[in-house]
Amino acid sequence: MKTMIIAIRATVVTLVLTGLLYPFVMTGLAQVLFPWRANGSLVTDEKGQVVGSELIAQGFANPAYFQPRPSAAGDKGYDATSSSGSNLGPTSKKLQDRINDDLKRLKAENPEATGSVPAELVTTSASGLDPHLSPEAMLWQLPRVAKARGVAAERVKAAVDANVEGRTFGILGERRVNVLLVNLALDRQFGRPAPLPPAPEKKETKDTNKEGATPSQPANQGAPPPEK
Repeated sequence: MKTMIIAIRATVVTLVLTGLLYPFVMTGLAQVLFPWRANGSLVTDEKGQVVGSELIAQGFANPAYFQPRPSAAGDKGYDATSSSGSNLGPTSKKLQDRINDDLKRLKAENPEATGSVPAELVTTSASGLDPHLSPEAMLWQLPRVAKARGVAAERVKAAVDANVEGRTFGILGERRVNVLLVNLALDRQFGRPAPLPPAPEKKETKDTNKEGATPSQPANQGAPPPEK
């Protein structure tokens, strides 16, 4: 019985210290010292509406926006609740086919781009949610974005250069650009581009006309809708 009482006391004390006091203290300090980071590094548009997080990538289908790295997070990619990589090895045929398809798509969408396609534009990150690209990968897409917005390439390049982040503490990592922040900066400077027309619905076939089948959804056309 004495041993049982000691065990119960130790459990209660540990629960109070590590399960209640410590989380409350850390949460309070975070809210005081760096509330924006503590609340998810949320990014707002010119109307003050939340459109995403500085830490989480999202897809852009509209040619007037820069595209981030491909994503294997979730079934359709860029799913913040399913952060993951593809876990496919370099000898995987599925991976090779996906990269080849992305190469064809990128070359078709960026006919005026010079040089080879940057490797990061066809490779997913370990999390599937990397919000950054190298300045070189951003500038490779620049002709497409400038043409779609009808502005001089130099003006778009200035927006990219203004958002280049240096190495952390001057020594860690590489120079990088947050794709979402640049796309928002372009919207503020040049206005939002016209949305893409909705994708045509596929004709139903015997296989897709089964009970419970759902039509395909159009890809994200631009900046994401405000979070609810």
